[in-house]
Amino acid sequence: MTASADLYSRQKAAVAAGVGTRAIFAKNAQNAELWDVDGKRFIDFAAGIAVNNTGHRHPAVMRAVADQAQQFTHTCFHVAPYEGYVRLAERLNRIAPTGHDNRTMLVTTGAEAVENAVKIARAYTKRPGVIAFSGAFHGRTMLGMALTGKVMPYKRNFGPFPAEIYHAPFPTPFLGVSTEEAIASLERLFAADIDPERIAAFIVEPVQGEGGFNISPNEFLVRLREIADRHGIVLIADEVQAGMARTGKMFGFEHSGVKPDLVTMAKGLAGGFPLSAVTGKSEIMNAAHAGGLGGTYAGNPLSVAAANAVLDVIGDEQLCERATEIGRRITDRLTSLASRQGMERIGDVRGLGAMVAFELVEDRQTKTAAPAITNRIVAEAEARGLILLSCGTRLNVIRLLPPLTIEWDILSEGLDILEASVEAAFSASLSPVAA
Repeated sequence: MTASADLYSRQKAAVAAGVGTRAIFAKNAQNAELWDVDGKRFIDFAAGIAVNNTGHRHPAVMRAVADQAQQFTHTCFHVAPYEGYVRLAERLNRIAPTGHDNRTMLVTTGAEAVENAVKIARAYTKRPGVIAFSGAFHGRTMLGMALTGKVMPYKRNFGPFPAEIYHAPFPTPFLGVSTEEAIASLERLFAADIDPERIAAFIVEPVQGEGGFNISPNEFLVRLREIADRHGIVLIADEVQAGMARTGKMFGFEHSGVKPDLVTMAKGLAGGFPLSAVTGKSEIMNAAHAGGLGGTYAGNPLSVAAANAVLDVIGDEQLCERATEIGRRITDRLTSLASRQGMERIGDVRGLGAMVAFELVEDRQTKTAAPAITNRIVAEAEARGLILLSCGTRLNVIRLLPPLTIEWDILSEGLDILEASVEAAFSASLSPVAA
């Protein structure tokens, strides 16, 4: 029995079945490479789901955490605050794209950041309602699930969910939903279900993560900002997956020029250590009463040290520019692959910076989703030593999230494996046995 097989057997006997995993049991990792307990090497195009933007174990991040561990690991910021938290808040206040004087609070997970952003928006507006969008993912807590616009695997059997949460269509040009239709549907929601004067916040991702890497059209965000201003609604940018240089700018919203009121961030913020933040306009952030925000582990000192190092690395190594080049190389390869005869099941290639995906369909005319071929590509890639992730409300999108520090030769090797995996999966799907 291999070490992986042994661990898989132990996992089945010890871990709840609802915790979905892959059969890759990590032993060690460095930058964009990971080795399992059997010594098999993988190129990592998942980066812990966009967490390791600075790669596995970046030396600057590891040094910062080791130095902090020599001082203290936990005091609870509410009990004995520390300089690292304050310094990180100062830095996030400077870079968050609200166009105003900002304030920051730190918590631990993306879902916590989202929930606190909603709490702050409600405290500021004195309104209950929140509007999210189809295909959105905002976390696995009860409020996070309520905001999420994707049933499987996140919402099935877990309701009822909190009240006063509404969903409007997200513009998805590939499926024929335009910005105009999305805005018209939002206006119909106001007319039929909820008075806009009862809405505390819109929450929107600049690039949907679990929803399939659907990019918010600039015009959609512009119109959303106009509607928010007209009705006194707080605009929350959920930058949990798109933020921290992933899209070629520090935050995905910056591509549109639209300025949100609040920004949530997590994942890539602390280079593999659990940390999240809400940063936004001071007037809004200060609306909650003293003691109303926070948590025991909120702003853990080790994670804060990691985050301060991550911000240094993003600047020192020009990771925004690097994300743009990574995205260009990936998109060029995928576009070339999709143009070849026999590759018609690649229905769409899309992305922003190093946040790139391709959607699998049965044919480009009907655009019928092809989740089976999607799963086959992921499995083929894993067998060949490449870690991929699928996503999308129709379970038919493969997303590519390599570390922004990935070596160019490793990126090319990974793309070679990806291309071979697509070819093999397509070939297998056409064979008599597969049919």
